[in-house]
Amino acid sequence: MRSPLSAISLVYDEAGLRILDQRWLPDREDWVTVQHPTHMVELIQSLAVRGAPLIGVSAALAFAQFAQHTRDPDTLRATALQLREARPTAVNLMWAMDRMLREAPELDAESLLRVATQIFEEDVAMCNAMATHGAALIQDGDGILTICNTGGLATVGVGTALGVIRGAFEQKKALHVYACETRPLLQGGRLTAWELQKLGIPHTLLCDSMAAALLRMGKVKLCVIGADRIAANGDSANKIGSYALAVLARHHGVPFYVAAPMSTVDLSCPDGTQIPIEERPAAEVRGFHGAAGSVRWAPESTPVFNPSFDVVPRELITGWILNTGVHYQPIFS
Repeated sequence: MRSPLSAISLVYDEAGLRILDQRWLPDREDWVTVQHPTHMVELIQSLAVRGAPLIGVSAALAFAQFAQHTRDPDTLRATALQLREARPTAVNLMWAMDRMLREAPELDAESLLRVATQIFEEDVAMCNAMATHGAALIQDGDGILTICNTGGLATVGVGTALGVIRGAFEQKKALHVYACETRPLLQGGRLTAWELQKLGIPHTLLCDSMAAALLRMGKVKLCVIGADRIAANGDSANKIGSYALAVLARHHGVPFYVAAPMSTVDLSCPDGTQIPIEERPAAEVRGFHGAAGSVRWAPESTPVFNPSFDVVPRELITGWILNTGVHYQPIFS
């Protein structure tokens, strides 16, 4: 066993792989020990584990842990494919599993853990680099609008978009974060507000439908969001509602940035039309269903449209904040 790996949302040590079950936040911090790759798939699909970078790291560590108990190469390859297909939009998951198989072709436990550890450590480093590059875009006194959760709960580092904001805050810049609640599963209200409160960053929570009024009031100087996949032309898939924010930002003349690590860039995907968009269960829109309980406010038979992501076209994006720097053209290297 190598040195323990620890983040706000994940721990891997002699006791095994444990993750913070995000379904219980903000009121309860419940840690779950991952028993098996199938268990990890369930945790990913139920959003107990979420955020594109964190999903990739978690799956890699779950696979490395499984290899300690199973040496059959056919079983291991089938398990890698099962993990790889857990969620279709977040390319970090596919990138991580492909890398595990490529860099540890013998599928021995020690090599797989070495690669998974590198993926963990690189995510931390990429988050720090994004924070440094992106913080320079934020001026003293800025109001910043964001959506979903893109901090330490979505990565094993300081985060992507929220990491950028945190970087500026730690430079002593006065700023105020406006966090969209992010319907239908409220990642902004449950998770981002929880992180911002812990970090002591001034913030205000708003319903997604209130963003237009906020922008019209002139309170927002820039928008920063994360991404689950960035196509080769710069089109960027992120949590549903991101496209609406980009349209609103363009109408009000507010710069709109996407923050993500290079592992989120999919050069094999030519544009946003080729990004698969996961459609989630209708019950998520008819009401709210979480670990702590559920409530339904629409008739149970109501037809529902519930894409988990939408795509922001490149022409609405001011720049991409990557660990390699701020790109104003979709030339990612």
